[in-house]
Amino acid sequence: MTTRSDKPVRTLALRRKALIEDFLKGDVPDFVARYTRFLDDYFHESYENSVIGPKLDIRKNPYAIIALGGYGREEQCIHSDVDLLVLFEREIPDAAMGLIREVIYPLWDIGVEVGHATRTLEECIVSAVEDIETLTALLDARFICGMSRLYSRLLDLLREKIVRDDPDAVIERVVLRNRERHESFGDSTYLLEPNLKEGQGGLRDYHTMLWVARIRNQLTQPRDLEYHGCLSHEEYRNLSRALAFIWRVRNYLHYLSRRKCDQLYFSYQEKMAQALGYEYRDGQQPVERFLGDLHQHMGFLKQQQQMVVYELEMERSHRRGRKSPEKPHGDGLVVVDGMLNFASSKAIPRQPEILMGIFEESARLKLPLSIEARRLVREFRHCVDAAFRTSGAVRRSFEQILLTPVPKFNVLEAMSETEFLEAYIPQFNEIVHRIQYDEYHLYPVHRHLLRTVQTIKKFGTPDDPTTKPLCGQLYADQSHAERITLIWAGLLHDIGKGKSIGNHSEMGEVLAREILAEKGYPPETIETVAFLVREHLFLAKIATRRDIQDEETALHCARRIGNPGRLKMLHLLTVADSVATGPKAWNGWTAALLEELYLNVCSTFRDGELTSAGAVQLMEEKKAFILGLADGPETLEAWESLFRMMSPRYLINTARENIADHIALYNRLGKANFVWKVEKSPGRATRTVTICARDCPGLFSRISGVFTLNGMDILAAQVYTWRNNIALDVFEVNPPPDSIYESEKWAHAEADLESALLGSLDLGAALKEKMEIYAEAGPLRQGRPPRVKVDNEISSFFTVVEVFSYDFLGLLYKITDALFKCRLDVWVAKIATKVDQVVDVFYVRDFDGQKADSPEQVAAIRTALMAVLTERPDEENGNF
Repeated sequence: MTTRSDKPVRTLALRRKALIEDFLKGDVPDFVARYTRFLDDYFHESYENSVIGPKLDIRKNPYAIIALGGYGREEQCIHSDVDLLVLFEREIPDAAMGLIREVIYPLWDIGVEVGHATRTLEECIVSAVEDIETLTALLDARFICGMSRLYSRLLDLLREKIVRDDPDAVIERVVLRNRERHESFGDSTYLLEPNLKEGQGGLRDYHTMLWVARIRNQLTQPRDLEYHGCLSHEEYRNLSRALAFIWRVRNYLHYLSRRKCDQLYFSYQEKMAQALGYEYRDGQQPVERFLGDLHQHMGFLKQQQQMVVYELEMERSHRRGRKSPEKPHGDGLVVVDGMLNFASSKAIPRQPEILMGIFEESARLKLPLSIEARRLVREFRHCVDAAFRTSGAVRRSFEQILLTPVPKFNVLEAMSETEFLEAYIPQFNEIVHRIQYDEYHLYPVHRHLLRTVQTIKKFGTPDDPTTKPLCGQLYADQSHAERITLIWAGLLHDIGKGKSIGNHSEMGEVLAREILAEKGYPPETIETVAFLVREHLFLAKIATRRDIQDEETALHCARRIGNPGRLKMLHLLTVADSVATGPKAWNGWTAALLEELYLNVCSTFRDGELTSAGAVQLMEEKKAFILGLADGPETLEAWESLFRMMSPRYLINTARENIADHIALYNRLGKANFVWKVEKSPGRATRTVTICARDCPGLFSRISGVFTLNGMDILAAQVYTWRNNIALDVFEVNPPPDSIYESEKWAHAEADLESALLGSLDLGAALKEKMEIYAEAGPLRQGRPPRVKVDNEISSFFTVVEVFSYDFLGLLYKITDALFKCRLDVWVAKIATKVDQVVDVFYVRDFDGQKADSPEQVAAIRTALMAVLTERPDEENGNF
């Protein structure tokens, strides 16, 4: 039976349930406002029917119930906290707790979380002075019920005691707190799992704009952002659209997670896209289109908040009398409060090249465009017609923008944000906010291209992300024309991703030729940019998937690239592309591989192919060096005998110092099954593990299984077999996760390998057990379909097997075990993991030492590996 006291909460529960159901059907575009009104109705009815309220005697000790935070802003999402202030004028009576129990406890009973505070006026002001979170919550205060004059008095005191004396200081505290949030939660316009509220581009950026406007302009409602000139009519309309979209996403996230949640985790993203009605279109998955829209809206919030904050900083600088910046070149541009603007909008149609000119001056003076200038660029972008795009003068201005380093902000970003860049290069429209849903590319395609250009310009500067001098030296050696060519390639290398058909590198080459021809570039520039765009993935693939110590690899690269000049530019583009992609593409290991490959190909251009006579001379020089270290006739004789056991491939590819270390390791072997040496890799956060073992069938597979079992990821391996049946294997691995107990972990791994070689450790069963533990954390997110490629053309001596698959624990062990069962020995391995997909490459020979090049062998390899890759781990119990 419903009593008078519980009727309000029952009514709220029913209305809330119906509202959520209608929202899920897509019938409630204004959910946050309607849910807020339902809560207001609950408090009004509870106040009217209160038993405790009359006992508080509102005339003697006035009180009011006030909404704070998101509830105060009327932004109530499904599982948002309801933030309340029960405000008393002078003192808090004992009966106040009874009011809390009467009004708030019923909300908890229906699953609504309430954050409440009971304060006097004086306590509120003191707390707001001390704590910025309290201050911003009070800036959002909204009267619900009780004594309204008490609410008005609170606002007056906030202004008198805190805001009026030094509004700049208050604004600075608000902005600083928002920056701290950005540092903690990251830039949501870039992150793979963005935070919808606290990250940069999240709702807190909008809230910061509101708080600043309330302090500076006494804003009372969001619409005042337009009325007070903070935003234009179009910008306010775009802001409203962005907020509506983000609130809708946040509500769905609350519903899917069944709790208050602002982090858009991967596990929710595809469900979210489906719930929002996205479909496959133009080569993009529904989730990619959804995330593209989300990044666009969050990017808009980020831009608006940044401009508001920058204008505030410039106003303060102007009031403090700081030196005015240099004046812009040419007529029609002015600097106001540290920002560029047009002297008059009337000049733009008469001389549209000033649209490019303002960005050129932005780069030269390192000053951003004002909000008004951005509006004018956007409004007059129709002036960017065919004549504008083919103008030589405009092109030269654009080249200056491309070449000028601007460390604090990206001028190209500003050009894109105003849609001017897309007007000048219409092909860019296809990639704006285009997302690649592979957990590998951090940024939408167009942002990645702009970051690539920015990265190229940082080479050789204090902000150089490579931390090594090579790229800086190479970029410094580039001529003016070569730098323009390189940066155009950086800007266009992924332009082909806007097309849903074909290889994006080949499509990008076609588009690059089209764009540069329109701009009037000479044929030689067009050819070089087209080459760089077409081959921009070449060096990265070779470095991570091929044996870069093999002379054939360097020869193959030299023949394909053509000349040292192109090699330098392609290396710079490859590094910049990797850095701009994110940490999964650029790390110390990748950097070392690319640099070694570059130097090897340079040597090939300089010295030519190593002849047979040259190879013999190289081996003899190494032998002489090693034998010179012998400490007596017996050692000398033993080492000479051992040299006859070493293969030419080993002697050519191994540094003489390493050969000496390997001999010492071999001398330790004695009657043991194996010995190893673990060292920190020079200049890398990896470990080099050198294993000297008695060769036996499946040795490589067992080693890889032991490393996996102990949480050590193999990055690369070189496998050598001496003629005395000794295996000398060199592995590059990531160290164990816990660096404090690294020595203990290596000792444990060493014991596991001994047990595996003796047959007392069943690696398959051990890995299966470990997989079951990992499966409890949730199902694996699977990537693109697996595939196997068998190549007998790239190497004269080996069959190269490439395996593309989603990653799972024990994958490498299963692949190498399958190769062993195909009667194949692994001689070289390169392991590249792109988070959602691995690319494992193996140089193999059959047990007779021959290439596996017959059609039957190739078919057998593919069949065996695909059987392993399609035998997916069970998501319920982790079984293989």
